Amino acid sequence: MLNQYSRAALVMGQAAIDTLHKARVAVFGIGGVGGNVVEALARMGIGEFDLVDDDKVCLTNLNRQILATRSTIGKYKVDVAEERIHDLNPDTVVHTYKTFYLPENADEFPWKEFDYVVDSLDTVTAKIDIILKAQEADVPVISVMGCGNRMDPSKLRTCDIYATQNDPLARVMRRELKKRGVKSLKVVYSIEPAIRPDEDADNSCRTHCICPPGSVRKCTQRRDIPGSTAFVPPAAGALAASVVCTDLTHFDPSPRIKGGRPSDRQKAMQKNKEQQRRKQAALQKAKAAAGAERKAVMK
Repeated sequence: MLNQYSRAALVMGQAAIDTLHKARVAVFGIGGVGGNVVEALARMGIGEFDLVDDDKVCLTNLNRQILATRSTIGKYKVDVAEERIHDLNPDTVVHTYKTFYLPENADEFPWKEFDYVVDSLDTVTAKIDIILKAQEADVPVISVMGCGNRMDPSKLRTCDIYATQNDPLARVMRRELKKRGVKSLKVVYSIEPAIRPDEDADNSCRTHCICPPGSVRKCTQRRDIPGSTAFVPPAAGALAASVVCTDLTHFDPSPRIKGGRPSDRQKAMQKNKEQQRRKQAALQKAKAAAGAERKAVMK
């Protein structure tokens, strides 16, 4: 029967969609990147979310953040995200945390219950701790590097953290993770060199702060305020979400790509599917024969 996930099932298969329905994903940071991670995962059918962000929607978010509209300014991002998820599927379970993640509050989160963790924060201390906690719990994690001050979404890549280049945030992360013995980490990053912000007194958040009332961390307290576009952060979020869905379902499209070679796992799955098909056909044939026999006896 057709449903809201039917088009995704045509690509990934119904078994994959069923897997996503049972998955629980934690997203740390619900901004330009994280908001699109949530959006894409919700539309693909993730069954349970943990959303972590203490920030409220600001006017300056409207240029890139999918959750930011005139009507959501001043609202907590996690609340807006929860409402949007439930507008897509009321049955989705959503846990929200109006929390600025720090190592000190890491115990608030049920790490071992997560099936996947997405780090889309922009502070090194928080990113490192999230990665360490996820790996300690043996939960897959993907971390998104710097997306500010860039224009070209086609320069986004996924790779291991130790293969990144042209990304100042990734450079710091490589150094700090190496110190802590982290041998591998899946990341989304851009090979595009960062553009120096064209900042002056008229367009500076430092001199014209318009953070919503009640904001705990105002932009005037931040060391750097990067520029941003409607292109790179949302695309990075979509890319991270695609990795999450691929990893959770072990999706391998090669058997259905012209010229592609199926993996051993895909061959086994295809063989099992064919066996099930033949078994079902035999049962239907036997059922039909039994029905015909009953009719003959009744006559």
